[in-house]
This record gives sequence, C-alpha cells and structure tokens, in this order.
Amino acid sequence: MKYICQNIKSITNSINMLEKVTGTVDLIAVTKTFTHFSVLEALKCGVKHIGESKVQEALAKFAQIEDSLKGVTKHFIGHLQSNKAKKVVEAFDLIHSLDSIKLACNINRHAANINKIQNCLIEVKVSKEPSKTGINPDAVADFYNECKKFSNVNIKGLMLITPYSDNPNNSRPYFKQVYNLFKDIQKSFIANDFNILSMGMSRDYKIAIEEGSTMIRIGSAIFGERNYGNK
Repeated sequence: MKYICQNIKSITNSINMLEKVTGTVDLIAVTKTFTHFSVLEALKCGVKHIGESKVQEALAKFAQIEDSLKGVTKHFIGHLQSNKAKKVVEAFDLIHSLDSIKLACNINRHAANINKIQNCLIEVKVSKEPSKTGINPDAVADFYNECKKFSNVNIKGLMLITPYSDNPNNSRPYFKQVYNLFKDIQKSFIANDFNILSMGMSRDYKIAIEEGSTMIRIGSAIFGERNYGNK
C-alpha cells in the first residue's frame, strides 16, 4: 500500500503550493468502500481527516480501528436521512450534508440528548438534476438564519458537490458562485465561526483551492478506483 503514502504526499505538495496564494486547506481522505487497512495506512501517512458516507459501513470500520482514530476528525459526507441522524451524531465530528430543517431538528435533538454541539455544513445544490440534494443558492442565507435557532447545531460553513464533468474547469463557475455566497453569509451575519468551505474532489481539487476552498474531499486520487462491492 505504499502508493497511498505516495499519493498523499503528492496531493499535500500540491496543496502546499496553492496555499501560498489561497490560505490553509484541510485534506479529507474519503475512505468509503475502502477497507480499514487502507484507512490505517492513510493515517500512518499523516492524514488527520477521514470521510465516510454510509453509516453502517463507517461504524463497522471505526470499531476495527478505534484506537487509531484518536485525534482524527471524522466527517460524514453523504446524504443523511433523518432516521440515521442519531448514529451519525454519535459517531461523527462534522456533518457535511445538512439539507433540510427537518434534518436540522433531528440532529439538534439527538445532539442535545448526549450534550453535544454538532458541527454541520449546509449542502448547496447547484446541479439541476432532480436526484441531487441540497439547498438552492438563493435560499441558503435564509436557511442558515433558520438553523441558528437550534442550540445544539453549529453551522460551520458550506459544502458543494459539482455536476460531474470530464473537464475539471467546468467546475470553476460553481466554485466561484458558492465562494461568493460563503463570503456574503460571513459578512451579513457577522459569522466568525462560519469558516469552512468544503468543495473539490479528486478530479477538480486544485481548481477548488484556487477558488477559495478550505477543505477538499479526496478518495480515488489517494486510494485508487473504488470497488463498490467491497464494503
């Protein structure tokens, strides 16, 4: 699994070069569908953030490497159904996919039950595909304001998944749009704790960083192509 460390080093070097212009960027190693052995290798290579999108898969994996996860931030990056909120609140540090008031209410309730302030990101929907989830850009500011009423939910920023394209540059307009929205909310609400912009994946993370991303989610560029039969 030496290639994992080599890939992480290469990505980290790219981040370091771009950071000179854009600022600090956190690397999330997206470990969904990969075994706990791959996760352990990434952790040995300096990864401090891991991302998962399936609750049961993540919980089983976390149980196998529990001691190695101390000091590691666990990110839930997939679509979250309200009936799975309890387990996600119990297991994850940051939820990237807050996309409804109903979900915010459930997260708040479960977090209050364990005396936790759950950090979340609002997922912004820029795709016109009906199957895609998130809050429409013109509704994000109002949604953020509504979420402020939940005492056990802390909105830390925005998350974006761009429509797939073979050309990474096609993501750039979406990154620009959501970055501007991110800055507008910071100014309008004097939101000092609103400081995470999660956008950019394996195919387009360099462009995302150029456009102001503070957090990138990288899976295949670290671990190789996914085997969705291996969970």
